[in-house]
Amino acid sequence: MNYLYSPTHAWAEEIEPKRWRVGITKFATRMLGEMVDLGFELNQGDPIKHGQIIGWLEGFKAISDLYAVINGQFVASNPLLEKAISGVSDSPYQDGWLYEAKGEPDPRCMAVDDYAGLLDSTIDKILEQQASDS
Repeated sequence: MNYLYSPTHAWAEEIEPKRWRVGITKFATRMLGEMVDLGFELNQGDPIKHGQIIGWLEGFKAISDLYAVINGQFVASNPLLEKAISGVSDSPYQDGWLYEAKGEPDPRCMAVDDYAGLLDSTIDKILEQQASDS
């Protein structure tokens, strides 16, 4: 699978030309904890822009805004999550995807190697903060 990753810890996979399936990374699921709720602030066909808040995801540990990583048009949310929100944590890259959109990915999205580097620096910052808080 050929995923792109955003600095906001979302992934995007092109499932057909200019149609993308979007979810959150395993790192993001661990930061949020067990999933509790998901909602979108738009409807099918609504235009979306990179960085736009399009909804929210609530985990046991935190609530997070969902940012669009595709510039184009919102297609649909994942209907499986209406019955089992746990899919976001249990299968974030398969059944736990969040939404589909038509358009172009955010130019800040990156390949897996670059995303791994971003994770390394993010984890280093978290550890530094924890050390200074002790």
